[in-house]
Amino acid sequence: MAETPTAAPESLLAAPDQATQQQITAEIQALHEESEARVANGEQLPRTLYDFAPYRSSILRHPTKNPKLVDPETIELWSPAYGQRDVAAIEADLTLQHAGEPLGERITVHGRVLDSWGRPVANQLVEIWQANAAGRYIHQRDQHPAPLDPNFTGAGRLVTNDRGEYRFTTIKPGPYPWKNHVNAWRPAHIHFSIFGSAFTQRLVTQMYFPGDPLFALDPIYNSIRTQKDRDALVAAYDHDHTVPEFSMGYRWDIVVDGPSATWTEPEEGEH
Repeated sequence: MAETPTAAPESLLAAPDQATQQQITAEIQALHEESEARVANGEQLPRTLYDFAPYRSSILRHPTKNPKLVDPETIELWSPAYGQRDVAAIEADLTLQHAGEPLGERITVHGRVLDSWGRPVANQLVEIWQANAAGRYIHQRDQHPAPLDPNFTGAGRLVTNDRGEYRFTTIKPGPYPWKNHVNAWRPAHIHFSIFGSAFTQRLVTQMYFPGDPLFALDPIYNSIRTQKDRDALVAAYDHDHTVPEFSMGYRWDIVVDGPSATWTEPEEGEH
């Protein structure tokens, strides 16, 4: 007797109401207008609207209490000592990690990790992970019908140099469906993790690509309250770092603290 196929995880996590894109877009616009009015009336709001109904799963898992300072266990105050010799140079080139070349548009992503005074943050472990050119991750939870690439794992890492600089060579990821609502698609993005100096300081964020038509439709991108902060997540095309006959260049700087800090997300957030 034939076995019943196991349901794809994204279908199990699908929002129960399955609103249309028009409904989601209207909700986004209404919440942006509401937050602008509240700020105009003197209310202080966080930069990210965690209880953001258009992002359906945030209704159940957003923080419900004010954040509090916690004294971590002593072991959490110490981080692994990552140095340039502990991370192989090949780990920053996601196109060289297999026997064959991955499919898709090659890109070079570079920038600097900075503090709120614009000073470089050196010796930071920076990790990235992403979908392939078809918009599919290699992990088992991603079962949407797009092809896997046997020559692309979609993960890399490096340590910033003394000038706080990083540089990755990879493949431009594709957008993918995520079942938040009917015909929901995430804009193409690369996840970044900056480790800090202790386990308790790890920051996770996403880098997007300029001109993506999905920006206005995406609840995760729009859970960020202001357009200025949303724009800070979008890389700029950089012709000077486009490699002739090889890859398109993008520049994206990451600010880790202060009023100009790059938006970050909870580690348990959407993949």
